[in-house]
Amino acid sequence: MDMLTLDLQFFAGEKTEKATPRKRQESRKKGQVAKSQDVNTAVSLLTVFLSFLFIGTFMRERIMNLLTGIIQDFMLLDLTVNSVQKLFTTLAYETVFILAPIMAIALLAGIIGNYLQVGFLFAPEAIQMKLEKLNPIQGFKRIFSVRALVEFLKSMLKISFIGLVAFAVLWFDMDKILRLSHLTVEQSFAYIGSLVLKMGLFAAAALLFLSLLDYLYQKYDFEKNIRMSKQDIKDEYKKTEGDPLIKSKIKQKQREVAMRRMMQDVPTADVVITNPTHFAIALKYDDDKMDAPIVVAKGVDFVAQKIREVAKANDVIMVENRPLARALYDQVEIGRVVPEEFFKAVAEILAYVYRLKHKV
Repeated sequence: MDMLTLDLQFFAGEKTEKATPRKRQESRKKGQVAKSQDVNTAVSLLTVFLSFLFIGTFMRERIMNLLTGIIQDFMLLDLTVNSVQKLFTTLAYETVFILAPIMAIALLAGIIGNYLQVGFLFAPEAIQMKLEKLNPIQGFKRIFSVRALVEFLKSMLKISFIGLVAFAVLWFDMDKILRLSHLTVEQSFAYIGSLVLKMGLFAAAALLFLSLLDYLYQKYDFEKNIRMSKQDIKDEYKKTEGDPLIKSKIKQKQREVAMRRMMQDVPTADVVITNPTHFAIALKYDDDKMDAPIVVAKGVDFVAQKIREVAKANDVIMVENRPLARALYDQVEIGRVVPEEFFKAVAEILAYVYRLKHKV
């Protein structure tokens, strides 16, 4: 028996269940999402190299103008504080002017790549300083862990695959590379630029392919890490929905309060229609304020007995009518008016009650 209990406890604690929406939301708040950094890198790299197709001519002209200016103008400047300051100011301005579009495109591509994976996410908790991160023992565990080995193998695979793709591009263009010495400087510059662009596009495409595989792995690893045990799900349910025992006590308390309130309205009733033992319906009618009689209390079995006792103690007349009592109990809620199809039967009972009370 003890062994069976231990086995059940083991399986209850084993994380075999998919994470609940609440667990996913809590993980997201902590910055724990399925994301591959390689996707951001691949999208940024591919976007940057594609942008060279549109702004490459502009960048080439700016670079040529900068080199021409350095050779023709800056070489002839006197070496003074003002000339050196002017030289560095010009170089800094031109460098920023050339690189700014590329940096902006890379930044925008990185944002898009991140948004495609996790959407909009702001998780301050993920960047908070935590002392356990400075623990050398935990650091060694992270370095020499299975995950670290997987990341190392992934890095080697990426380097090998992308290097192979870049080498293949060079290999197929080897004839043109060997003839570079027969080209003019401008022709060589244009060819090298096109070759670099081709290598960049192929390498970025290869990295994008690998990053998609890495994203699938990251998603699998994330789903595995946020799995929950059956006990975790039960505990979460208790937190969100409340302990079933407490909920039952609350409902019981609410029923008791509703019962006391209903019993307080019984003495104000004009008549209690009974079954006579199983059902009891207390009706009240004020022709100055009401269009039809209303049900102020109703009950079955034990509650019906309590209604009869309160009615008897307060001299409320009780009338036996089995079909009417059952119909009113089934069709009319407390505080609601009696339906029109019961007007005749109820009116006859009220008339009988008023005669007994000498109201007519």
